[in-house]
Amino acid sequence: MATPEIGGTAPVIVEVTEGKSYWWCACGRSATQPFCDGSHAGTEFTPLAWQSNKTGKAAFCTCKRTGTAPLCDGTHTRLEQE
Repeated sequence: MATPEIGGTAPVIVEVTEGKSYWWCACGRSATQPFCDGSHAGTEFTPLAWQSNKTGKAAFCTCKRTGTAPLCDGTHTRLEQE
């Protein structure tokens, strides 16, 4: 599998709603990080559907290297210049 582009170097904090689905950008190309805008068209990437189990804030990954997609696990702090 190809490596996604880095969409950002810090998580985006989003107010989420319990039961609502969010479409996380997995390719890193979206101009609307951390969410999909269709920029993956023509690639092997597809957005990841995520449903919140509670209302509140969630930290979505933008570096696309997290081990807990779509949420940030701090991997962005260890990124080397690619």
